[in-house]
Formats: sequence, C-alpha cells, structure tokens
Amino acid sequence: MTDSEKIPIIEGLFTLDPEEPQLIGSRCTSCGTYYFPQTISCSNPDCTEKKVEEALLSRRGKLWSFTVQHYPPPPPFNAQEPFVPFGIGVVELPEEVRVAGILTESDPEKLKIGMELELLLEKAYEEDGKEVVTWKFRPV
Repeated sequence: MTDSEKIPIIEGLFTLDPEEPQLIGSRCTSCGTYYFPQTISCSNPDCTEKKVEEALLSRRGKLWSFTVQHYPPPPPFNAQEPFVPFGIGVVELPEEVRVAGILTESDPEKLKIGMELELLLEKAYEEDGKEVVTWKFRPV
C-alpha cells in the first residue's frame, strides 16, 4: 500500500509521517501549558491570555500507567481474528501531557512504570480499500 492509501483514524490527531509521526496538540502562548488533543483555549486557571497555537508533541515519553484489555473492542476496531489481548497505556510526554494509547507490548511482565516508550503508527483496520492508521506506543 502507498502512503496515499493510508488515512488517520481521526483527522488532526497526528501527523502521517511513517518514520517519525507526532501527535498534534496545542500550546498556550502565554503560560506554555500543552494539551492533547488540540484545544481552542487554555484551561489553566492561572493563565490570563488563554490563546493557544498548534504544537507537535514529543515522540517519546514514559509509561505512567497501563492495563491489558482482555476483551475485543466494538466494530470497526475488532478487526483482528482471533482476538489477541493488547496493552493500553498512559504515557507522560516531556511536555507534561499524559496521552492514552495502545501499546505494542501486552505482557505485563515486560511493562514497567517509568519505562521509555516511542510513538509509531499502525494499521487499525481497513475501510473502502484504505488502511486506517492509529497511534501506538512501543518500548524503546
């Protein structure tokens, strides 16, 4: 499949760079607070300006929390047959933003709080002959 046949699971959440994808968030131009997903204004109560701009977030972060999902998600996300349990984690990025995502590792013995993870894009499912991709995190 060519890159033109890949589409994001939700438009505007991440870049489609196959080698170095990044999540697309927001950053307050006044207080510097980061957000994911993008927001229209800063919600930091100590901030007076509230203006935000688009910001590309770091590709690496630390595992903050995780679990393993042992049941299939609803369609269209249950494309894998037979179903295989998968890890879901919350990753804290250097911008002090915590992002939930699927983990490429699902063995709890191999997942450790604080371990470094890296963002990548993988196929979620196919739709109308196009590969729908989402972000995941893999151990570095």
